[in-house]
Amino acid sequence: MSKKQLKKYQSKRASEVVALGSEDTDYSYTYNPKVLETFENVHPKLDYWVTLNADEFTSLCPKTNQPDFGTLIINYIPHIDMVESKSLKLYLFGFINSGEFHEDVVNKIGKDLVKLMSPKYLEVVGLFYPRGNISIHPTFSYDNGEKRYTKINKHRFINRNINPQRIG
Repeated sequence: MSKKQLKKYQSKRASEVVALGSEDTDYSYTYNPKVLETFENVHPKLDYWVTLNADEFTSLCPKTNQPDFGTLIINYIPHIDMVESKSLKLYLFGFINSGEFHEDVVNKIGKDLVKLMSPKYLEVVGLFYPRGNISIHPTFSYDNGEKRYTKINKHRFINRNINPQRIG
């Protein structure tokens, strides 16, 4: 990103984050990406991983309307913006009444986070607990098109199931 693009790109500083520190937290029981907030990455020239685990993720099966439980793992290499964790928690909570297949949920979350942050690289892994003796582990991945991040994306995609995750 050029200096001109960086100036144009508006990023929130920590003091501008609304959800964090608020005593009156509003929990939405419906999908709402507008609750997501960012703060400025003070190390945009460094490549480093941020991993966020949501160990008690819940959504609804679109066919049975029964709850589906799992762990979401969000890994990303930030650029200018980073997702604020409380806003992410509120956003993920909104899926509690969202009737969508696991694959749809993971892709929707990945796309929302890419739109929010424009990271260098991002992946969302869903480790859903077994129902009917089958667990589902969809993965969304994104890279910004720069050669090194495309290389990471390709490598992680190809090697995704060398060590499959088991939960449950």
